[in-house]
Amino acid sequence: MDVGEIVVVSCSGPREKFWGVLLALTTAGATVRGIPLDTCEDWLRQNASDGPSMIGPVTIYVPAHRLERIEIDESSEAVECFADRFRRVAQREPKEALLGPGPKRTGDQHQM
Repeated sequence: MDVGEIVVVSCSGPREKFWGVLLALTTAGATVRGIPLDTCEDWLRQNASDGPSMIGPVTIYVPAHRLERIEIDESSEAVECFADRFRRVAQREPKEALLGPGPKRTGDQHQM
């Protein structure tokens, strides 16, 4: 499993699942930019239309003791993965929708 892949993260205590882009994976935990799995259909419809954005991706850190499982979001013969469904319905790339256009580079940014 590599950073940058689209994954489904299953967590315990409280029990929840997230779908998104894996930003980091260490022995301490995982960082994902994504959305709760139970909002995926609403987010898909939102991205397929030109309506207002009511649901948006967030960056979350899940400590290792809460991680139950991390799965790569991939289609099988019988089941279409959410990333492929997103491409088909929303006509956009899921990583672009999850990560956004990226930081803007200007000459007046200060480094810390």
